[in-house]
Amino acid sequence: MHSYIAAMSKYATFSGRATRSEFWMFMLVSTLLNMGSWGLDTVLWAGRPRFMIIGTLVGLIHCLPSLAVFVRRLHDTDRTGAWYFFMIVPIVGTITILVFLCSRSTPGSNRFGPQPGSNTPMPSSGFARS
Repeated sequence: MHSYIAAMSKYATFSGRATRSEFWMFMLVSTLLNMGSWGLDTVLWAGRPRFMIIGTLVGLIHCLPSLAVFVRRLHDTDRTGAWYFFMIVPIVGTITILVFLCSRSTPGSNRFGPQPGSNTPMPSSGFARS
């Protein structure tokens, strides 16, 4: 549950990295919440699609955080978020992305930042702060 809360607290943060556990726990909890809300809608509204408001809201709430944690997970494997669009390729794209998401993190810092959980500071951007 901690990983889900950590991912939700980075609601629209596309920079940095996300560990495998953060990614997969977020996906598990958000999927269970989505399924539960759609089930609740079905019970409350007897399956009338125009009243599936709870499931729709829960899905919309998780849309941006899901994309953000997905991109950060790709960053953790030292790949850009542009790989997300490779899922458009039927079967091969989805399998490739799934392999990326299941692969180990890049040890230490990479071009997207320090390894999650380490105390390594982010590299300077080169711009002076005022």
